[in-house]
Amino acid sequence: MMDPRAWRRFRKNKGALVGGILVVFVTLTAVFGPLLAPHDPNEQLRDVLLQDDGAPVGIGQVEGHPLGADSTGRDELSRLLYGGGVSMMVAYLATALAIFIGTLAGVTAGYFGGWIDFGWMRLVDLMLSLPFLLIAITIRRVIEEPQLWTLILLLSVLSWTTLGRVTRSKVMQIRELEYIQAARALDMGHLRILLRHVLPNALGPIIVLGTTLVARMIIFESALSFLGLGVEPPDATWGSMLNEGRQQMMSFPRLMLFPSMLIVMTVFGFNLLGEGLRDAFDPKD
Repeated sequence: MMDPRAWRRFRKNKGALVGGILVVFVTLTAVFGPLLAPHDPNEQLRDVLLQDDGAPVGIGQVEGHPLGADSTGRDELSRLLYGGGVSMMVAYLATALAIFIGTLAGVTAGYFGGWIDFGWMRLVDLMLSLPFLLIAITIRRVIEEPQLWTLILLLSVLSWTTLGRVTRSKVMQIRELEYIQAARALDMGHLRILLRHVLPNALGPIIVLGTTLVARMIIFESALSFLGLGVEPPDATWGSMLNEGRQQMMSFPRLMLFPSMLIVMTVFGFNLLGEGLRDAFDPKD
């Protein structure tokens, strides 16, 4: 099982605690964002939030809209809160699916070896040879109106390979340990060995890589949305808000500043948390 001293090592890591606080804050904001948002994020209040010359109102200029509006008269705070919810949902669901695929591949390849190992590792080589952006553009051209699940599936299918390889390496070490050999000698079934003995002892690197994978998913989703390949408008994500703010970056830099700050803060928090978990689970690394 996992080292019970890992939690004590984690609590002593101030960077990991800061990362954990940031992750909890962003996650709670994403979950309760729709309830906290003061307005409909897609409602265009042109008469209220656009000035006579068509410029959006700024920070604190209109009561009830503390962060002002975007270029089309939509409340900026509401779009940030809703956009964070969509971005985090995509990141978490894509990470969960990637962890499932990577863990399945790594555990079965490392434990059974032979043609199963060969098949999974050749698939890993194939996936690593695929250019991520080119695949995303191709799917976007083939599917005229991609749904949110399309983006989640794309991110997960192209992101499980590292976790699969690391898990395979860990399982190959575990399967040679004495208690695994004893379980085999007692004629214990493979599924029972995998679920009761192999998988629990391989959870350390899976948790660590899963945490850092969330940060990568946020970056990937933001990049795709920034390029217009992500969530369809008018729905907001932090990446799509960056894309919209880019057109008026010189006149209204806050339209890019707010979503970019949230992306950086979230990725920074997950990276700190991942580093802390790595040090806690594997202090010799």
